[in-house]
Amino acid sequence: MLNTAYRITGNREEAEDMLQEAFTDCFRNIGSYRTDSTFGAWLKTIVINRCISRLRKKEADLVLIDNYSRLEMPEVEPQETSYPDQATIARAVEKLPDGYRVVFSLYLLEGYDHTEIAQILSISESTSKTQYARAKKRLKEILSEMHSHG
Repeated sequence: MLNTAYRITGNREEAEDMLQEAFTDCFRNIGSYRTDSTFGAWLKTIVINRCISRLRKKEADLVLIDNYSRLEMPEVEPQETSYPDQATIARAVEKLPDGYRVVFSLYLLEGYDHTEIAQILSISESTSKTQYARAKKRLKEILSEMHSHG
C-alpha cells in the first residue's frame, strides 16, 4: 500500500500521510465494505483515491488533456542496448509530471486497465491512453538523460 501511495504521490512523507488517512477512512467506512472485492483491493482503492485528491488539491501538474492524439507523432522504438535497473526506473518515474505518473503507475505498476483508470480519475479512456503513451515517451527521455549524465 505504501508503495502504491508513494508511486502516485512521488513523495515519501505524503505517501505515509495518505496511508494513515486511508486507514482512518477505511475504519470509518467499514460499513460500506462489500465482500465482492477483497479487503486489500478495497483498501487500495481508498489509498489511490486519497492520493489523487491530494494531488488535485495541490493542483500540481495534474493536467489531463483530451484531443491531443492528432498531435502525437508515430512512435519510433529506439534500439535499447542496456536496460536500466529497477532503482533507476523508479527514480525516473519520480521525475514524471504528476498526471503522467498517476496514469503510468496505475496502469503499469498497479495493473489497472484504461477503463478503470478513467473511472478512478474521472477522465475519458482516450485521455488515460494518451497520458500513458506520453508518460512512456517522457520516461524514455528521462532515462536517456540520466544515462548520458551517469
